[in-house]
Amino acid sequence: MDEGLRQNVRQRAGHRCEYCRMPESATPFVPFHAEHIIAQQHMGTDEADNLALACDRCNAYKGTNLASVDPETGEVTRLFHPRNDLWNVHFVIEPDGKIIGRTDVGRTTARLLMMNAPARVRLRCELSSDELNG
Repeated sequence: MDEGLRQNVRQRAGHRCEYCRMPESATPFVPFHAEHIIAQQHMGTDEADNLALACDRCNAYKGTNLASVDPETGEVTRLFHPRNDLWNVHFVIEPDGKIIGRTDVGRTTARLLMMNAPARVRLRCELSSDELNG
């Protein structure tokens, strides 16, 4: 993947993780990744519509997963797809810094990506809503 494509992914995302909304500026020593929404091993491509900007934590926890288990229903549920889904439909950031899944997709993604790990919630609380919502 060339640097121009990576820059396009960053700009399209507003320099924020497309999963947890963390701005790149919040972790200046830990680079964000242009991650494959559908992993190459599952026939995903390097095309822009299959790439999302992801912080190192979301990228690591997501891995090659396309689905996981909804913690509320126990059903296998697909993950949030940044190109096809609207973030505000599936998630909300609470005043205490926690990301709450509004839908089965949101709950499943928030759980698998460990969006509410204590260090991540603390960092989110230190940021303004403008920084998180662009």
